[in-house]
Amino acid sequence: MSMAEHAGRIHVQSKAADVNHAMDLRRDSHDVDGEQERPVADTADIVDKSKKGYFAYFLTKEFYIVLILGQILALCITSTNTLSQLLSNIGTSIPAFQSLFNYVLLNLVFTSYTIHRYGLKRWFRVIQKDGWKYLILAFCDVEGNYFIVLAYKYTTILSAQLINFWAIVVVVIISFLFLRVRYHWAQILGILVAIGGMGVLFGSDHITSGGSGLSGPSRSSQIKGDLFALLGATCYGLTNVAEEYLVSKRPMYEVLGQLGLYGMFIIGVQAAIFDRESFASATWNSKVGGYLTGYTFCLFIFYSLAPILFRLASAAFFNISLLTANFWGIIIGINVFKYSVHWMYPIAFVCIMLGQGIYYLGRQVLGESRKPWLGVNQEKGISGIGTAKKKISAVVGTGADEEVRAGHGNDNPV
Repeated sequence: MSMAEHAGRIHVQSKAADVNHAMDLRRDSHDVDGEQERPVADTADIVDKSKKGYFAYFLTKEFYIVLILGQILALCITSTNTLSQLLSNIGTSIPAFQSLFNYVLLNLVFTSYTIHRYGLKRWFRVIQKDGWKYLILAFCDVEGNYFIVLAYKYTTILSAQLINFWAIVVVVIISFLFLRVRYHWAQILGILVAIGGMGVLFGSDHITSGGSGLSGPSRSSQIKGDLFALLGATCYGLTNVAEEYLVSKRPMYEVLGQLGLYGMFIIGVQAAIFDRESFASATWNSKVGGYLTGYTFCLFIFYSLAPILFRLASAAFFNISLLTANFWGIIIGINVFKYSVHWMYPIAFVCIMLGQGIYYLGRQVLGESRKPWLGVNQEKGISGIGTAKKKISAVVGTGADEEVRAGHGNDNPV
């Protein structure tokens, strides 16, 4: 073989290797500005850093979606709190039975849809493999609802809502220890400012002696109610972290369906044991029926929308958003419970909203939708509504169909 022929063969082999390498890269990469192929390992960083500066996340539509969605959820929780207080005021305190209908509705809607998407065989596999996780989630959620509703029997709507900030502390600690979440200084400052707003709210409530023209609960009764609210907030914090983790890996309809299924049985047994006497002595009329219907509807909307916020943001931001429920509760309380409002309440609301803004200072394009436990490119997560993986997949060019083939599922309708 001549030297020229040998050089030519090496050149052809080199070109073939380059083509094969390029094909491999094409499967795992995308063209950035038409200049070069980048490996998929860099894709999340490319998307995340597509906007620069401390206000990068403020320039995305997701920031405004999480703000608005957070306030919708706050209004939902305010509505359920108000209806719980109204039921308690007319002598109907049935905390377990009151929440039963929500879990029944969640089960009917989302379990039915899950079976439609999966088929019975695959649905039973989910129960067999992950049922214990959903059982723990449902137990914590049921007890959170139970103790919060029970708290209204002994304390006021304001006191019960004020204690809910404890859920933020629980969420931050659990997320830090178990989900490897590391908080930026702006996030910590935002949380402190929001809690400071709660402090202003608490101070104004103390000045106005609860803001009610009616005689309030006794000191011992209020302490009991506050302890129930504290226990409920702890359960809520655990539930929020667990749900954020699960909806980042599984379709929302699966998580909500399983939550409704197990929650329905747990709350049903609890109602049969603890609510029998209260059920018999409770007031039953059309007004009570209306309150229960409204409570169930608002809670169902709350449960249906919350997973989207968990994906777009986090359990911590979710609970910060709910702090404004105290302000909305006052707006309702002025008209419904005849509360008097101190001038510091609007300041408290501004502080809480300001805290939410500070929380996202320095965050990049993907914000908190990029979960640390899902890998650099969220490869361990699901590509669905509100996830960082869906946004990354749109850049890479891989669709949700690959998720189905991989067994991870997706949120998109068939």
